[in-house]
Amino acid sequence: MMERWELKQAQSLPLEMKIEKSIRRVREWFEHWRGEIYVSFSGGKESTALLHLARSIYPNLPAVFADTGLEYPEIRSFVKTHDNVEIIKPKMDFRQVIERYGYPVVSKEQARYIHEIRNSKSARLIDMRLNGKALSDGRIGSFGKLSEKWKFLLDAPFKISAKCCDVLKKAPFIQYERRSGKFPVTGEIAAESLRRRTMYLMRGCNAFAAKRPKSTPLGFWTETDILRYLKEFSIPYCSIYGDITEESGKPRLSGQERSGCAFCMFGVHMEKNENRFIRLERTQPKLWEYCIYTLGLGKVLDYLGVPYSGSARQAGYP
Repeated sequence: MMERWELKQAQSLPLEMKIEKSIRRVREWFEHWRGEIYVSFSGGKESTALLHLARSIYPNLPAVFADTGLEYPEIRSFVKTHDNVEIIKPKMDFRQVIERYGYPVVSKEQARYIHEIRNSKSARLIDMRLNGKALSDGRIGSFGKLSEKWKFLLDAPFKISAKCCDVLKKAPFIQYERRSGKFPVTGEIAAESLRRRTMYLMRGCNAFAAKRPKSTPLGFWTETDILRYLKEFSIPYCSIYGDITEESGKPRLSGQERSGCAFCMFGVHMEKNENRFIRLERTQPKLWEYCIYTLGLGKVLDYLGVPYSGSARQAGYP
């Protein structure tokens, strides 16, 4: 178990030292599994940096891309420019997932808690998700508790869950691993979310003993490190991000800040000005219409109070 100060110390290292440290972690993973490893390649900036770093050591290292049907068209095109990338697909599509389980809103944790409160038969679990967990000293902790801010979603006229990631992304990779006997290397970084930071503090870069062993050799990198690495080594990356510019001495992207699923609503409430859906309306109007109207994301975003259109089309959602 790593302490927070240890992670902060690692995150403050110069990029050159981080590269050396990450290369050691990849080598350790490769040697431990006798070369039976692969890179989980999403086409995003983190996994692009990872693929370059890993193949600088092992040029023939295979990569795997999960085509969920939710990716931006630019991501799919970019992935296909790389050699030795196997494309895998889930057994269900996004429409089937939201019909069976519900929409992904707020965050993975909060969506899961809402789904559990609504569907669990365990009174104890429901009580914990609503009121928190009793600590050893008698106080009530907030671990695993639905935030007061989002309790109004318990009455939402639509299903909510975090199952989409499990069904569309995690399951196809697990199936690939069972079939191939290979172990994953992913581009996850602790700075990306509280959940990923918590997992990194628990497991470090190489989780050899985890139920599903996984390597995250860039775990202690920051987004600034990723952008500097891409720029310093002139690594081609997906056009959806735009250019890497400098602002107040730090690299910034002129385009999309994230390249995750185009249909995902996790975290959209935190985006200022032109959020991902307003940007999608401008850049991919047909995909936007499919998301908002056909899949019903508009009614969900309306309920959340999140704008999704830069025009008057949001008013009077059918």
